[in-house]
Amino acid sequence: MSPLPSHDDVRAAAARLAGRVVRTPMLRHPVLDALTGGTVLVKPEPLQRTGSFKFRGATNAVLRLAEDRRAGGVVTHSSGNHGQALASAAASEGVRALIAMPGDAPAIKVESTRRWGAEITFFDRLNTDREALAKRLAEERGAALIPPFDHPDVIAGQGTAGLELVEDAAEAGLRMDAMVVCTGGGGLVAGCALAVEGASPGTEVIAAEPEGWDDTARSLAAGERLAADGKGSTFCDALLSIRPGEITFALNRPRLAGGVAVTVEEVLAAMRFAFDHLKLVVEPGGAVALAAVLAGRVPARGRTLGVVISGGNVDPAVFARALV
Repeated sequence: MSPLPSHDDVRAAAARLAGRVVRTPMLRHPVLDALTGGTVLVKPEPLQRTGSFKFRGATNAVLRLAEDRRAGGVVTHSSGNHGQALASAAASEGVRALIAMPGDAPAIKVESTRRWGAEITFFDRLNTDREALAKRLAEERGAALIPPFDHPDVIAGQGTAGLELVEDAAEAGLRMDAMVVCTGGGGLVAGCALAVEGASPGTEVIAAEPEGWDDTARSLAAGERLAADGKGSTFCDALLSIRPGEITFALNRPRLAGGVAVTVEEVLAAMRFAFDHLKLVVEPGGAVALAAVLAGRVPARGRTLGVVISGGNVDPAVFARALV
């Protein structure tokens, strides 16, 4: 296993990414506070370049590549958000990118990945070991493998979203009791946990996952990496990792306060709320943390909560389900 990143690595990533990523704003809304009984601080990563937080980690990882590693290009596997983020980050540095994507990935994510000039190879989501596929492709091409979450530089880059939220809260005279973070493989929540550890150590960090794909919550409860059964709805396509990463779980096990799971109906309600009140287009996976707070899975009354909305790359037909 690679060396584990630290809070200092998140700080270094923030300095490295300054001017390259969007410092997304901290949002508040009186209706959200009234509904939850608390003070809710929203980090809207749909406003990030490529439409999700993934651009942070992908850019940090590409910038950290030694010059001699760039010649072979980069390879990853992704349902879409990391793929398009890595494609964009690689293009900005003149590095070739090959992205392995599931055949049922949302069209908007496939099109965006192609737009950045990346080569795409498709695989069967249910019957392919995506990690083995990406490793083989990287070895064949002599490329650097940059996985979606289980990579120190990716994790450190993702943590800059949490660091910014802590800083913006402090500037507003607030300290978060807890930060709720959308979780798939665990890279974003691990990075946020590292950010909080050094910048706001009294703040709990909670993983929010789709029902049936709550492998992080189950693993935290068991004290070991467990796999989801893979039988839950695929509606939150960005968060369908079967098990936590080796690196991410090593970081999350001692740092997270736990995990919660939300239903498809709760996700749809959160997507509609974000559209109506925050004026944000949020993809299903990106709405999971907000859904957890709106549904009361994470108590907000009398508390100050941070909520990371992780992405907004949603096909129109899927988004329309939230608006009916």
